[in-house]
Amino acid sequence: MKAILQENKTFIQGTWERIGAKISKTSQRIQDGFPHTTINGVYDDWHDELSWWTNSFWAGILWQLYKDDPSNETYKVYAQSIEKKMDAVLHSYDQLHHDVGFMWLLTSVLNHELTGYQGARQRALLAASVLSSRYNFAGGYIRAWNGSGNDGWAIIDCMMNIPLLFWASEQSNDDRFKHIGIQHADKTLKAFVREDGSVHHIVSFDEKTGEVVDIPRGQGYASGSSWSRGQSWAIYGFAQTYNWTGKTEYLQAAKRIAHYVLTCLPLNGYVPLCDYRQPANATLLDSSAGAITACGLIEIAKAVPEAEKDLYLQSAILILKALDEQCAIWDLSDECLLTKATAAFHPGNNPRTAVENGALIYGDYYFLEAIAKLRALL
Repeated sequence: MKAILQENKTFIQGTWERIGAKISKTSQRIQDGFPHTTINGVYDDWHDELSWWTNSFWAGILWQLYKDDPSNETYKVYAQSIEKKMDAVLHSYDQLHHDVGFMWLLTSVLNHELTGYQGARQRALLAASVLSSRYNFAGGYIRAWNGSGNDGWAIIDCMMNIPLLFWASEQSNDDRFKHIGIQHADKTLKAFVREDGSVHHIVSFDEKTGEVVDIPRGQGYASGSSWSRGQSWAIYGFAQTYNWTGKTEYLQAAKRIAHYVLTCLPLNGYVPLCDYRQPANATLLDSSAGAITACGLIEIAKAVPEAEKDLYLQSAILILKALDEQCAIWDLSDECLLTKATAAFHPGNNPRTAVENGALIYGDYYFLEAIAKLRALL
């Protein structure tokens, strides 16, 4: 593992420096905004839809750079302003949903960890309480979206939200949060992960029994297909759940899903398709799935025995290098770090999922986070 890191040290350090140089420029315009995708090379601002799940990722980028250089107070000021604006959602019950983990892990939890600010801790604990309140005790899962017609729905993405529950248990010395996180992970492992390591995006459960009643298509090509970002959420989510709980079945799940994904990556470049089972003539890619997968692979590499580490670490680096070579934009012709990201195979009329082979702020965040993870291992 150390040899691989040293072989790629120039790439890791150089990429981090290019990320920092670009964000130092784009942050001057974006400031405390809520970017989602770029339009004509400029990131938009979703300040009028504060409850949208991607609204924490710019703050997450700022906190990651502040962590590396605490002397840059500007990043902290912008990130804390974003967090304060999101109070309007945190105190509005109808706008809250399963993605409060994404929204407050990358704002309040990072704020508290890096500055010790107790107000941020209180926000994150409140968000964890909201997430735990969505747990269906009869079914054994955390419900996804609000609204009638999807009452029994759970989604693979929520594996990335439950770390907020484990954090809250540790912070509050209250195991109730942890128990809910474990039970949701167990249900996900049983109902979402197929034998070959592919995963469902959405599973609809009977609210009273927890039995599977339907497998909706979700954001992939079809029900039973293999949406690449869903696969990446599963890899990284189960790896994180193992880190929090030490339960080896979660690490084994992350490895099984990772092995499946590694057999599906295009041999000519390692940038994931939008869906690993999409038609051969489909041209949709998803660089964000690659960045998230790389984060998960690095976590697996840190957890497995020495003889296994190189497989996961080298695979993560190959993906990141492919993203750098094929998807990254290092000048200001586009404010994003990565293009060639796709939100959903069938976007419909929803502008929030209409991005095809474009920019998505969470792709930028996880690309940065993966490079930061590698730097920490050097």
